[in-house]
Order: sequence, then structure tokens, then C-alpha cells
Amino acid sequence: MMKGIHYLVIVALLALASTLAFAGDPSPLQDFCVAINNTNSAVFVNGKFCKDPMLATADDFFVSGLDIPGNTENQLGSSVNLVNVDKLPGLNTQGISLARIDFAPNGVNPPHTHPRGTELLIVLEGTLLAGFVTSDPDPNNRLFTKTLNQGDVFVFPVGLIHFQMNMGKTNAVALSSFSSQNPGVITIANAVFGSNPPINPKVLIKAFQLDKNVVDYLQKIFHG
Repeated sequence: MMKGIHYLVIVALLALASTLAFAGDPSPLQDFCVAINNTNSAVFVNGKFCKDPMLATADDFFVSGLDIPGNTENQLGSSVNLVNVDKLPGLNTQGISLARIDFAPNGVNPPHTHPRGTELLIVLEGTLLAGFVTSDPDPNNRLFTKTLNQGDVFVFPVGLIHFQMNMGKTNAVALSSFSSQNPGVITIANAVFGSNPPINPKVLIKAFQLDKNVVDYLQKIFHG
């Protein structure tokens, strides 16, 4: 009898531990969602409102245009055509999105991070140098980098700073998928030197060990 009670107690404790292990808030699908009591003035939710399934059409699950090369005539020599839930409503709650990335020769998709999604990239044309940097607990912020050719695949773990650059003499094209309907993107240089309002130059001078004139110049460049 006592053995049976002990067994039941152990099973109950394991069940509770399992419940706690899997309990947690849903992953955010936007930068923030401030709580509000008055729903009349509520605008955003963690994701999107759902259409009545009986009113859904095939067009809700369809988008075209990824066959069209992006315009790479810019300072970076690259173009990103992101298909997320804003462009393809049927992606809502599916936890996936994708992007076409075009590169001119020497074009770069500069160091950036996706705060809400892992990225899986496949090279369709050309040769790319791709890499990511590990987070602080890893000694010396290790760089993982690889030269990718047509058909090669590389994964960028969620939240880590990464980049791609066209190392060839011809245009390059890649296709990326993300583990989020809205992975978000933070381009490091734009965020640091082009924030609105600007970050106090004293912070950037100290953080990057730069001369004030250099910081002033960079903020001017990225603020346009």
C-alpha cells in the first residue's frame, strides 16, 4: 500500500515538473506589446487578428514576385525582398517566412540580427561569404564563417549577428527562410549610429573607443 502511494507521489511530482518545464509565455512576434486594460484603444496584438476561416481565399496564401531581381544599385550593393506575414496573410501563426536576397559584385548584406527567428540560407547563384558571431558567454565572440557556392546551405542561429557578401565577379542570389512569421531585423550600424533620436555621442565614443569626430561623422552618415 505504501509503495503504491510513493509511486503515485513520484508520478504526480514528475507530472508537475513536466508542466513547469513546458510552461512559459508565447514567443513575441513584434518588438514589444504594452499591456492595456481598455481594449477600445488597443491596436496591436502578439501576431495578427485572424480572418473568419469561411472568408479565407486562395489569395490569402499566395504571393508572387520572388522571380524578379531586386535593385542592387545602392551603397550596399544588395537588396532584400522579405515575404513575412505583412505581405502574405496566410503565414499568420505558421511560424515561417522567407526572403530573396540579391547581391551585385562585392555587394554586402551588412552585419545584422533577427531577434525572433533562425535563418536558413541557400545560395541559388554566385558565391557568398557568410558568417555569424557567437554571443558573449562564448570566449572571444567566435566567428563561424564559410564561403558558399550554388546549392550550399548555411544556418544563422536566432538572435546572432551575421552577414553575407558576394565574393564573385557576377551577381549572386540567395533564398532565406526564417522560423518566424515576423523575424524582425536589426542592422547593427543603422541601429547604433542611425537611431532616432541619436544615441548620446559620449556613449558611442566610450563603447567603440572612437574619436568624437569619427562618431559625429558616422551619425551624420547614418542619419542621412
